[in-house]
Amino acid sequence: MQKPTSVTPDAPATIRTPLLTQQWLDLAFVHWAVAPETVAGLLPRGTVADTHDGMTYVGLVAFRMHRVGWLGLPGVPYLGTFPETNVRLYSVDAHGRRGVVFRSMDASRLIPVVMGRLGFRLPYLWSRMSVRTAGDHVTYTSSRRWPGPRGARSRLTVRTGEPIDEPTELEHFLTARWGMHNAFFGGAAYLPNDHPRWPLHRAELVECEEDLVAAAGLPAPAGDPVSVLYSPGVPVRLGRPARPAGIPTP
Repeated sequence: MQKPTSVTPDAPATIRTPLLTQQWLDLAFVHWAVAPETVAGLLPRGTVADTHDGMTYVGLVAFRMHRVGWLGLPGVPYLGTFPETNVRLYSVDAHGRRGVVFRSMDASRLIPVVMGRLGFRLPYLWSRMSVRTAGDHVTYTSSRRWPGPRGARSRLTVRTGEPIDEPTELEHFLTARWGMHNAFFGGAAYLPNDHPRWPLHRAELVECEEDLVAAAGLPAPAGDPVSVLYSPGVPVRLGRPARPAGIPTP
């Protein structure tokens, strides 16, 4: 297994011919630290848990997906625009490529959910959702419809704070992820992305009522999160999946 690539705040490569374009807006990043062995059985074959100071992380990330477009075509205003809330883990493959692994991806548009499940084998789930802003508070709600567990829900409220001039190493580790690992077309693969450097803000978790983490097969969070961040968002380009070679060992 190659040494993991360095964590960089800027994308390591530009995707010149994107498979997908989209914007991720009004993001709340909420993270809890867990031992790597806790998530080992939940990662795709060909990856292991990525760690920072000996720990890995469970992320609950809520945001607005905006104007998803295919193959350089203009983004779709209705079907390509919807709230989304993800439960994600942190991974590294035999090439040393760092990424995320999605355990669940709740979204409010049924057609993108079906396309994501069938076309990319992503764990998309259809849910009733909303994102509401009142002053410096942003509230994200989600209640699952299909395929289940029906009723799995979350309600997050964050209070946004000052912009972060220089994120910490952990904050870069949790946000500067330039790809995802997933099972694509018969094998594990790496799907890269690129976007401008994250504009990050300090944030306070005002309310957190959720069972999405447990529904994703992980222990329910115990205690306060180790990191809460907010970002107004970035435009994103996703590249084509690349199959990794070899199975890494811890």
